[in-house]
Amino acid sequence: MIDVLQHVVVGPFRDIGSNPAFFGEVVIGGILAGMLYSLVALGFVLIFKASGVFNFAQGVMVLFAALTLVGLLERGLPVAAAFVVTAAVMIALAFVIERVVLRPLVNQEHIILFMATIGLNFFLEGFGEMLWGANVKKLDVGIPDRSFMMAGMQVNQLELSAGVIAAVIVAILAVFFQKTRIGRALRAVADDHEAALSIGIPLKTIWVVVWSVAGLVAIVAGVMWGAKSGVQFSLSLIALKALPVLILGGFESVAGAILGGLIIGVGEKIGEVYWGPLVGGAIENWFAYVLALAFLLVRPQGLFGEKIIERV
Repeated sequence: MIDVLQHVVVGPFRDIGSNPAFFGEVVIGGILAGMLYSLVALGFVLIFKASGVFNFAQGVMVLFAALTLVGLLERGLPVAAAFVVTAAVMIALAFVIERVVLRPLVNQEHIILFMATIGLNFFLEGFGEMLWGANVKKLDVGIPDRSFMMAGMQVNQLELSAGVIAAVIVAILAVFFQKTRIGRALRAVADDHEAALSIGIPLKTIWVVVWSVAGLVAIVAGVMWGAKSGVQFSLSLIALKALPVLILGGFESVAGAILGGLIIGVGEKIGEVYWGPLVGGAIENWFAYVLALAFLLVRPQGLFGEKIIERV
């Protein structure tokens, strides 16, 4: 029994020491995947900070943005023009969501807003299928999907580009939240809708801005994931992988979304490569959820979340 445990626990670390270049490749792959997880999670953080509601439709927004972009490319638009039109579509969608879904539900219970996002999820999924069809679509944005050597490690060019773009977007959003007037107003709205309204913060405008930014983030996430695996309706399930990221980092923290994505991205890659063969593989599919469950038991508010104290 001791020999088995030693093989399971010590064996992978022995492999790491014997082949550090390969370990570096695994870690880099995890970091790049983690940045994409963080990017998707940021869409949730944006809307949760503004309304206190978990946006169930964020995953399908990623899908809808990718479907719109690839649909426009198939109809002959240049890549740059297709990006501009897709951005306009997502901003217009934000206006419609604010006017039709959110405005009638101001000051309602959070569960009502959450149920509204579930309905929005199914509407966008059906609407996207009606507009662009249900077939898997190849998305080519001009970034080659090939590997090259860097410091003795093999790195995929598409994954590297996706990770760098995601990191830039994440950094911009972090500055947006902390340094801009709209970012401060957004935090005020998140703390108390009625108090924010009483000091002149336009709730409707904030919601439009937040959903617009979440839509633009969805474009980038949809393009990166779609370029890797094709644009298909299973792309909306990426939201399920972002949920553990939020649990680790905290639902209201931009820094938490970044760190949570990196922890899960690197952890699942290392687990799959070094421990996967010992347990039959597929660790990458469930690692994030087991880690999130452990955090819920020990620190349910996440790494950067504020502990809620209720006095009775």
